[in-house]
Amino acid sequence: MSERMHILHITERSSWEAAREHGEYRMSTRGRTLAQEGFIHCSTRAQLPSVAAFLYGSYERPDELVVLVIDPGRLDVPVKYEAPEPGAEKFPHVYGPIPVDAVVQVEPWR
Repeated sequence: MSERMHILHITERSSWEAAREHGEYRMSTRGRTLAQEGFIHCSTRAQLPSVAAFLYGSYERPDELVVLVIDPGRLDVPVKYEAPEPGAEKFPHVYGPIPVDAVVQVEPWR
Protein backbone atom coordinates (compact mmCIF):
# COMPACT_ATOMS: atom_id res chain seq x y z
CA MET A 1 0.00 0.00 0.00
CA SER A 2 1.35 3.42 -0.88
CA GLU A 3 2.28 6.09 1.64
CA ARG A 4 -0.61 8.35 0.68
CA MET A 5 -3.07 5.61 1.60
CA HIS A 6 -1.75 5.47 5.15
CA ILE A 7 -3.37 7.41 7.95
CA LEU A 8 -1.51 8.94 10.87
CA HIS A 9 -2.00 9.34 14.59
CA ILE A 10 0.19 11.48 16.85
CA THR A 11 0.59 10.30 20.43
CA GLU A 12 2.87 10.14 23.42
CA ARG A 13 5.60 7.51 23.24
CA SER A 14 4.40 6.01 26.55
CA SER A 15 0.92 5.39 25.10
CA TRP A 16 2.44 3.61 22.11
CA GLU A 17 4.74 1.53 24.31
CA ALA A 18 1.74 0.46 26.45
CA ALA A 19 -0.16 -0.50 23.29
CA ARG A 20 2.74 -2.65 22.11
CA GLU A 21 2.61 -4.57 25.39
CA HIS A 22 -1.16 -5.14 25.07
CA GLY A 23 -1.27 -5.79 21.33
CA GLU A 24 -3.56 -2.91 20.41
CA TYR A 25 -3.78 0.86 20.63
CA ARG A 26 -6.84 2.39 22.34
CA MET A 27 -6.19 6.12 22.82
CA SER A 28 -8.45 8.40 20.80
CA THR A 29 -6.63 11.67 21.25
CA ARG A 30 -4.64 13.48 23.92
CA GLY A 31 -6.19 12.55 27.26
CA ARG A 32 -9.17 10.68 25.77
CA THR A 33 -9.60 6.96 25.21
CA LEU A 34 -11.39 5.07 22.46
CA ALA A 35 -14.09 4.14 25.01
CA GLN A 36 -14.64 7.80 25.90
CA GLU A 37 -14.63 9.16 22.33
CA GLY A 38 -16.07 6.27 20.31
CA PHE A 39 -13.30 6.33 17.69
CA ILE A 40 -9.59 7.08 17.32
CA HIS A 41 -8.76 10.45 15.76
CA CYS A 42 -6.33 10.24 12.85
CA SER A 43 -5.14 12.49 10.05
CA THR A 44 -3.60 12.49 6.63
CA ARG A 45 0.04 13.53 6.19
CA ALA A 46 -1.10 17.00 5.06
CA GLN A 47 -3.36 17.43 8.11
CA LEU A 48 -0.76 16.29 10.65
CA PRO A 49 1.00 19.64 11.32
CA SER A 50 -2.23 21.46 12.21
CA VAL A 51 -3.47 18.53 14.31
CA ALA A 52 -0.16 18.36 16.17
CA ALA A 53 -0.20 22.12 16.81
CA PHE A 54 -3.79 21.97 18.07
CA LEU A 55 -3.27 18.99 20.39
CA TYR A 56 0.35 19.33 21.41
CA GLY A 57 1.34 22.92 20.65
CA SER A 58 2.05 23.64 24.31
CA TYR A 59 3.26 20.13 25.13
CA GLU A 60 6.28 20.32 27.43
CA ARG A 61 8.17 17.37 25.90
CA PRO A 62 7.68 17.30 22.12
CA ASP A 63 10.61 14.87 21.88
CA GLU A 64 8.32 12.31 23.57
CA LEU A 65 5.78 12.43 20.73
CA VAL A 66 5.60 9.86 17.96
CA VAL A 67 3.55 9.52 14.80
CA LEU A 68 1.94 6.15 14.16
CA VAL A 69 1.73 5.36 10.44
CA ILE A 70 -1.28 3.09 10.05
CA ASP A 71 -2.17 0.85 7.12
CA PRO A 72 -6.00 0.87 7.00
CA GLY A 73 -5.89 -2.41 5.06
CA ARG A 74 -4.64 -4.11 8.22
CA LEU A 75 -7.58 -2.94 10.32
CA ASP A 76 -10.67 -5.04 10.94
CA VAL A 77 -12.74 -2.04 12.04
CA PRO A 78 -14.23 0.77 9.94
CA VAL A 79 -12.32 3.91 8.97
CA LYS A 80 -14.62 6.83 8.19
CA TYR A 81 -13.64 10.26 6.89
CA GLU A 82 -15.76 12.72 8.82
CA ALA A 83 -15.89 16.46 9.39
CA PRO A 84 -16.16 17.87 12.93
CA GLU A 85 -18.91 20.16 11.64
CA PRO A 86 -20.79 20.54 8.34
CA GLY A 87 -18.58 21.93 5.58
CA ALA A 88 -15.34 21.45 7.54
CA GLU A 89 -12.36 19.37 6.43
CA LYS A 90 -12.82 15.61 6.80
CA PHE A 91 -10.49 13.58 9.01
CA PRO A 92 -10.06 9.79 9.20
CA HIS A 93 -11.60 8.19 12.29
CA VAL A 94 -10.89 4.58 13.26
CA TYR A 95 -13.94 2.96 14.88
CA GLY A 96 -12.20 0.42 17.07
CA PRO A 97 -8.82 -0.51 18.49
CA ILE A 98 -5.76 -0.42 16.25
CA PRO A 99 -3.78 -3.69 16.31
CA VAL A 100 -0.07 -3.02 16.69
CA ASP A 101 0.62 -4.88 13.45
CA ALA A 102 -1.47 -2.28 11.57
CA VAL A 103 1.16 0.31 12.53
CA VAL A 104 3.69 -0.02 9.74
CA GLN A 105 6.05 2.69 10.97
CA VAL A 106 6.61 4.84 14.04
CA GLU A 107 8.18 8.22 13.37
CA PRO A 108 9.49 10.73 15.88
CA TRP A 109 7.61 14.01 15.85
CA ARG A 110 9.93 16.84 14.96
